[in-house]
Amino acid sequence: MTAVRLADVIAALDAAYPPRLAESWDSVGLVAGDPGDEVARVLFAVDATAAVVDEAIAWDAQALVVHHPLLLRGVDTVAADTPKGALLHRLIRSGCALFTAHTNADSADPGVSDALAEAIGLTVTGPLDAKPVAALDKWEITVPRAHAETVLTALFAAGAGASADYSDAAWQATGTAQYRPLDGANPALGTIGELHTAEEARLEVVAPPSRRAAVFAALRTAHPYEEPAYHVTERASLPSPLGIGRVGELPTPESLRDFTARVRKALPETTWGVRAAGDPDRVIRTVAVCGGAGDSFLAKVSRLGVDAYVTSDLRHHPADEHLRTGGPALIDAAHWATEFPWCAQAEAVVKAALPAVETRVSTLRTDPWTLGAADC
Repeated sequence: MTAVRLADVIAALDAAYPPRLAESWDSVGLVAGDPGDEVARVLFAVDATAAVVDEAIAWDAQALVVHHPLLLRGVDTVAADTPKGALLHRLIRSGCALFTAHTNADSADPGVSDALAEAIGLTVTGPLDAKPVAALDKWEITVPRAHAETVLTALFAAGAGASADYSDAAWQATGTAQYRPLDGANPALGTIGELHTAEEARLEVVAPPSRRAAVFAALRTAHPYEEPAYHVTERASLPSPLGIGRVGELPTPESLRDFTARVRKALPETTWGVRAAGDPDRVIRTVAVCGGAGDSFLAKVSRLGVDAYVTSDLRHHPADEHLRTGGPALIDAAHWATEFPWCAQAEAVVKAALPAVETRVSTLRTDPWTLGAADC
């Protein structure tokens, strides 16, 4: 049996949680480890805390996959006498890689909020904050049929013809073109002053706007005409199933009181617990969820008209103002708890792609809060 490499684990996770979905400020992917190393065990957790690192090493894991980046802000040292540096040194010495899937896992489909919605029992209908499909240019080019493949090859090399998981994509048809070269022209085909007709191919390819200059240069170089006929159309950005948060529906309506109990039962226990804001008897059917801190979407959930919003780290004044303006009921749970269901989802991704790898989700509570008034 072929050994599983860390590169195989990374490929499976990147396919499920594409790095391109990460926010510009984020830090995702391989933090420490050699992609060529063999992997037999992978541990999953929300945070790479000292206790989780202890568990990974004690279990002899070769990879630790977490949601929250260990190194996110600017770092100028990972010395072993610093808290984060000490963890990295321990992982490296033990032969355990560290991999992070953060906002790319938040926006993936399915992603962090899908796992939260599933735990609560929602049927997802779409994202809370949809991530638009990246805009693409459509290039329409006419070229003598004999030169069509040469031009296409040049366009592909310049970055055209790629979309999602496909490359070298194009559409072409044939037709009759006509033009009359005027004085000063240097036609590759035809005669000055005479109307010329020719059988030509019409090519259509897509390309990112960032490749416009390269595609145009390739077109001018490969096309036999001194003035090639082309047209570029910019495709509008459209919503997609990708994005932060999810919107869904309960199987049957229930009161906010019962729904809060449902959320508490679905999530792991924490000192923070689960608290609700709103009329306890309010009927809840449609729900928005956002794993992790989600108060930046309070205005959006109000516009969506859902009955309740489940997230974490809600602050006093934004929550109060939200309710004063008639917004949906709020369910505030611990940050770690709302993201913990993702660990099982990520584990399933690796198990499906690499069944020979032994996996485990850490059950250690990495929520930083350790005491409540009832515990004192």
